[in-house]
Amino acid sequence: MFYEPRKGDHGLPHDPFKALVAPRPIGWITTQSAAGAINLAPFSFFNAFQARPHLVGFAADGRKDSVVFAEETKEFVCNLVTEDLMHDMNATSAHLPRGQSEMEHARIEAAPSRLVKPPRVAKAAAALECRWTQTIHLVDAEGQPSDAWLVCGEVVGIYVDDRFIKDGRVDTAALRIVSRLGYKDYAVVERTFELTRPE
Repeated sequence: MFYEPRKGDHGLPHDPFKALVAPRPIGWITTQSAAGAINLAPFSFFNAFQARPHLVGFAADGRKDSVVFAEETKEFVCNLVTEDLMHDMNATSAHLPRGQSEMEHARIEAAPSRLVKPPRVAKAAAALECRWTQTIHLVDAEGQPSDAWLVCGEVVGIYVDDRFIKDGRVDTAALRIVSRLGYKDYAVVERTFELTRPE
């Protein structure tokens, strides 16, 4: 098949785009407003972009609290979503009235971060403490603004539960990281393999 996304002529019940750009890691983002309100929301348009410095980002449809709060305080935390936390993560995606805490709604315990004010999820096996660097209002091929906002940050602190460090490396398979596929589908990383880059 072939289709042009703007024409929406794929002939399927749902656009397959998200199912093809998969799996996508989930950034479970904690932010805090200037007034101290805490927000926790999952974003499947999330990834790492660079290792020197460590740069990550998440994209939101619209200027949601996560975007606004990150800009206000210049900080955010990316919590790792593992299989044991998938239902908690999903609970924080509920449409709540503006200002209502997702952490309180989903009864998720917070733990203090070391270098930034927004807390991390206490049960998260890993978390990236970030300082905001920029927000990019994404545009289409004609330069027209979309409703997507890409929030970028530098990772200044990394928390990893010691249980998942083996032989000096993070055991990704043991973490059982959850990733987003298309539609309502998710996957768990449970098997890894090595490839050596050619000289």
